[in-house]
Amino acid sequence: MRILLVNHYAGSPRHGMEFRPYYLAREWVRAGHEVMIVAASQSHVRAVQPEVGGEPREEVIDGIRYRWLPTPTYQGNGVGRLRNILSFLRQLRADALRLTREFKPDAVIASSTYPMDVWVARKLARLAKAKLVYEVHDLWPLSLIELSGMSPRHPFAMLCGKAEADAYRDADVVVSMLPCVHEHMASRGLGLKKLHIVPNGFAPEEWQGETAPLGATLAAHLDAEHAAGRVVVGYAGSMGLPNALDVLLDAAARLKEAPLSFVLVGSGHEALRLTQRAQAEGLTNVRFFAPIPKAQIPTLLARFDIAYIGWQRTPIYRFGIAPNKLIDYLMAGRAVLHSVEAGNDPVAEAGAGLTVAPEDPQAVADGLQKLAALTPAQRAEMGQRGREFAMAHHAYPVLAARFIQALA
Repeated sequence: MRILLVNHYAGSPRHGMEFRPYYLAREWVRAGHEVMIVAASQSHVRAVQPEVGGEPREEVIDGIRYRWLPTPTYQGNGVGRLRNILSFLRQLRADALRLTREFKPDAVIASSTYPMDVWVARKLARLAKAKLVYEVHDLWPLSLIELSGMSPRHPFAMLCGKAEADAYRDADVVVSMLPCVHEHMASRGLGLKKLHIVPNGFAPEEWQGETAPLGATLAAHLDAEHAAGRVVVGYAGSMGLPNALDVLLDAAARLKEAPLSFVLVGSGHEALRLTQRAQAEGLTNVRFFAPIPKAQIPTLLARFDIAYIGWQRTPIYRFGIAPNKLIDYLMAGRAVLHSVEAGNDPVAEAGAGLTVAPEDPQAVADGLQKLAALTPAQRAEMGQRGREFAMAHHAYPVLAARFIQALA
């Protein structure tokens, strides 16, 4: 097949997030398919932006053909981001006839998080007489309404709602990363025979062979904590409000006298405030470290005894969760303390740890104490179950094949 994947924020190992388009496309190329990813030159989630002048530029990365459309820079979620989105969609629409004649796609995938790209993808699919696929990352506009407090009558929410309804009506296939969306999508007009669940995943080769060593300071701290007989509770990832790290600090305050050490590695708009809070409250059992390269993540996670992941209590999670961080924890074979209330719970499904209520510091503290009281061998058994679950359900070769089956 020839697959045209439209993802405004697509990245690569060279550029950083989003990684999902790259990993799926790489597996498709390995299976003999041709793939073109069309993305914007500016994205708030990439670490490195592609070098693009005033005209679209193409390059090949690991057999995947990337086409970068030049879009304006922006900060935050205001008018600048909307201008960036409109620039991308306008250019893609203007390029539709030439693109479809040259590439001749068999399938066109709209996968840009926001749903308005489905309108341009629909035009591309019709010109090419190709299948139209709508891939759902988040339920827009519902996520904006329930998480950000946007009014359902806000013009942008209404625009997203129109695009969502059109996508469910016109797409030949709908792929969702979230597993519990059936009722919602049906209420918005989707015939559920079109729906396929393909969650987030990981690349198996990144968990094979020797791993990259940690920096000296972080490695020395972990060595010292283990030498002192402490159980290391670790968190690695973004530090924002949705990650419920204040709850973890509240639990750490309750466990000051317990032989537990809390190690948080990452960055984000809450990182400085959280660090200052821990210092102000004298949480000597908590240490923060700067983000580390992706290649060091397996090394870091292997040094944790318990891995923490938390969520806010919000109704939007009734549709399910699909966090990359949790998949990393499972692949690392860690026992996981999961603080969540959602439509699905991979930790419970895998038997890979304990699940406690969200936004409940005492529940988190109690859960950590229960896991810390287990023997290392018992925690290792939990971790092994989690790794086997991830290999069976979240490896990108498995997910890419499932996606192709949905197209067929």
